Amino acid sequence: MYLQKGNLIIRDAAAGDAGLLCNWWNDGKIMAHAGFPNGIGTTEQEVLNKLQTGEDPGRKGRLILEIDAIPAGEMSYSAVAEHVAEIGIKICDFNQQNKGAGTQFLNMLINYLFEVLGYHKIILDTNLKNTRAQHVYEKLGFRKIAVRKDAWIDQLGEWQTLIDYELIEAQHMVKLFH
Repeated sequence: MYLQKGNLIIRDAAAGDAGLLCNWWNDGKIMAHAGFPNGIGTTEQEVLNKLQTGEDPGRKGRLILEIDAIPAGEMSYSAVAEHVAEIGIKICDFNQQNKGAGTQFLNMLINYLFEVLGYHKIILDTNLKNTRAQHVYEKLGFRKIAVRKDAWIDQLGEWQTLIDYELIEAQHMVKLFH
């Protein structure tokens, strides 16, 4: 995949991105929102193997987000049912957060999943504490469908609550034209 809108690029992660992804995934500050305040403890070789073999559990598309040709984050998507995709996003460069790029990247991917790949519904979840992400998802038209209290225990032994969202293609199209 290669999508571009102005200075924003979404591209497939390549073998050359293994070191970058490894650094991001092992950085507890970047991964804390996902429940890994100590990072995930992977190696560059493990990341490289996942990228080369496609054996990234549950992830069909591992994507790199670039702003002005500089990697700033990552996205992923996977098919979870017929015509249903699950997505995730992280803006890993803290200097690029809260500037609207995440919203634009999500819009680019959402449009691609609906218009090109033929998905009809997109789902995602986020931590109850991640209010910034909730605001973005709801602004894009995602509808909160469930709150899973104490869904899992993070690395520090603390229970985490998740919010499930969905976006139906027809609802997204209506929102685009209003």
